[in-house]
Amino acid sequence: MAKASPVPLVLAIAAVMEIQDQEVHSHCLRVAGYAVATGRRLRLSVKELEYIEQAALLHDVGKVGIPPRILKKPGRLTEKEYEQVKEHPLLGESVVKRVTALAHLAPLVRSHHEWYNGRGYPDGVAGEAIPLGARIISVADAFDAMTTDRPYRRAYTAEASARELTACAGTQFDPRVVEAFLAALAGPNDNPVAGLTRSALKALLEHDSVHLSLRGQVSTSHCFLHFCTW
Repeated sequence: MAKASPVPLVLAIAAVMEIQDQEVHSHCLRVAGYAVATGRRLRLSVKELEYIEQAALLHDVGKVGIPPRILKKPGRLTEKEYEQVKEHPLLGESVVKRVTALAHLAPLVRSHHEWYNGRGYPDGVAGEAIPLGARIISVADAFDAMTTDRPYRRAYTAEASARELTACAGTQFDPRVVEAFLAALAGPNDNPVAGLTRSALKALLEHDSVHLSLRGQVSTSHCFLHFCTW
C-alpha cells in the first residue's frame, strides 16, 4: 500500500492556525516560500524541499499555546513573557510528533530558533548539529519577521533586513544559508518559487520585500535579531 501523503494533514493544521491567528498563518506561508527558494539555491532534492516546505508551514504552530496578550503585546516583553514565548518550538514539536505522518518534521520545528554558534534555544546546539532544514527556516523566519510590521515595532526595509542577516552570518545563522537566501531573492533569471503550494506562493508574492533587489548588501552593524524576530 502506498504511503499516504502528509500534505493534507499539514494544510489542515495550517487552516487551524489561520483561524487562531491570521498573522502567524500568513507569516508561515511566506517563510515556506523563502525556505524553498533557499533550498533550491542549495540544490536540495525534491524530497528535502518538500520536508522543508511542510516544516516551514508548521514552524510556529506552537504559538497557539502562547497567550495572545503576549504575542500581541505592543511593548517590550518582560523576562517572564519572553520565557513563555521561547516555549513555542517545544510546543510545536509536541503537536507535530503526535501525528505519525508528520513526525519527521518535528526536529525542524523544534530547532528553528537554534543559533549557528550554539546560543539559541531550546537546546543550545550549534553548527551542523542543527538540522539543515531548521537552519534554512531560521533565516527565512528572521527575514520575514523583520520585513513585517509587528505589534512592538514597524517593519524594517528589505535592504536593512538583508544587512542584518549578513551581520549575523556565523553567529545566529549558517553563512552558507544566508548566502543562498540572499541569492534567491536577488536572482532575476530564474523562478525560485516555482512549485510552491498555491497558498504559500500567493502569500509570498503579496509581500513587498520579495520584489526588491538585494544585490551588494553589506553590513557592519551588530547582530540584534534576537530582540525582534521571535
